[in-house]
Amino acid sequence: MTQHEPEGETGVPQLAPPSGLVHLSFIAAMEEFRAEGRGGDDDDTTLGRTLRDYGDKWHDPVVFERYVTEVRAATYPAEPFSVPVTTLWYADGADYFGRLAIRHSVGTRFLREYGGHIGYDVRPTARRRGHATAMLIASLPYARDLGLGSVLVTCDTDNTGSRKVIEAAGGAFEDERGGKLRYWIPTGA
Repeated sequence: MTQHEPEGETGVPQLAPPSGLVHLSFIAAMEEFRAEGRGGDDDDTTLGRTLRDYGDKWHDPVVFERYVTEVRAATYPAEPFSVPVTTLWYADGADYFGRLAIRHSVGTRFLREYGGHIGYDVRPTARRRGHATAMLIASLPYARDLGLGSVLVTCDTDNTGSRKVIEAAGGAFEDERGGKLRYWIPTGA
């Protein structure tokens, strides 16, 4: 267990490294994402690519454990960002609520301009309950432990919910580029 990893059900979701404990809830969450159109050929997000690669295989516990092992590796997913990534899941015991990825740097033009250090997804049935804000705030100590003094977090210009999440987490607006609002959040380093 890492210094940030919870020991079990707490009644409050927590951000922690991926775990096989959430297998059934995770599959249900991925089906929710698919129902809202995620995972199609035109979805070039990490979630979209992952749904295409694993979505029909996760039911097999062996495949799911292999997936968890891959996600826990600090460099997953290296493509298309080509920087190390730490992925954390937001869960309470066996209940999966979402995922958050911390890119260890913004070492590509795409990440510097549009992608930023942190990306997150909250399952559709868990939205509008403060989970995204809690996840983003909880990720800041992880980012600090990676040596990041501040993190770049972006959202689409028309995504009012994400803008409010970023601002609630301490995001200071820098600018807009290519349809993305760009914010910097100090990690407390």
